[in-house]
Amino acid sequence: MNSAKYCEDKARGSGSSFFYAFLFLPEDQRRAMMALYAYCREVDDIADEVSDQAVATRKLAFWGEEVGRAFAGKPRHPVGMELNWARQHFDFSEELFIEILDGMLMDVNHKPFLKASDLALYCHRVAGVVGLLTIEIFGHTSRKAGDFATTLGEALQLTNILRDIKEDAARSRIYIPQEDRIRFKVADQDFKDGTMSDGMRDLISHYVEKTGRLYDKAIERLPAEDRVSLRPSLLMGAIYFGHYRRIRDAGDRLFEAAPRLLPIEKIWIAWRMWRYEKRAARKSLPVTFNI
Repeated sequence: MNSAKYCEDKARGSGSSFFYAFLFLPEDQRRAMMALYAYCREVDDIADEVSDQAVATRKLAFWGEEVGRAFAGKPRHPVGMELNWARQHFDFSEELFIEILDGMLMDVNHKPFLKASDLALYCHRVAGVVGLLTIEIFGHTSRKAGDFATTLGEALQLTNILRDIKEDAARSRIYIPQEDRIRFKVADQDFKDGTMSDGMRDLISHYVEKTGRLYDKAIERLPAEDRVSLRPSLLMGAIYFGHYRRIRDAGDRLFEAAPRLLPIEKIWIAWRMWRYEKRAARKSLPVTFNI
């Protein structure tokens, strides 16, 4: 199996919403996105699946070394080989790949999130930074595109956190900062038990509203001159907004089962968003994720 096929299989096998946004890309952009996403999957799987902290840390250290080898033109792993190809065709920053690893280490080290700034840093490292790399693949002319990418990344990550809130708690991961848990009088055990107290209901509602505002803010920060080139980002945003709507509508049932979209639903949203944006280029339609 060649390196490109390895990365595509890694992305396809994950069932991620991102994969369905890749389908509409030109070949070179699609290959670079597969490399980026395969890298994210490799390191995220370590953080999620390797229970021994020392082993997980060593595995992440390997990827730090492999990133260095890829940017030096001497990769060993299939993903590193594809990153080596991608960094020669797109303006990738080596430091951003290392920052993603820093985000994974926050999971591995189980350091509690005490303040909103802890959660914001985590979201930036594991999602905002990915957004900054993707816009280099898609292309942009405005420096403001970075603000769009990081804001959308935060919205997507908070969507993930809300969707997986009970599953994460079962693994002793609570991403909601302690200062908010205290403010809403919610105990850590309430997350593990799935207790929908008045405080939990208000806490989740607070974060649902915060996430919705971030989607709106991302749209506001999208540079008009880059709307066409960043269309794939809008597709990703629309698919995740579909998840967000399921979370918002779940209400008290959020702990019963993580609200998820079926693959066919993701394809349908991506296709509708692509069609909408094609029309928007001709008719100056407003930007929206609510497709």
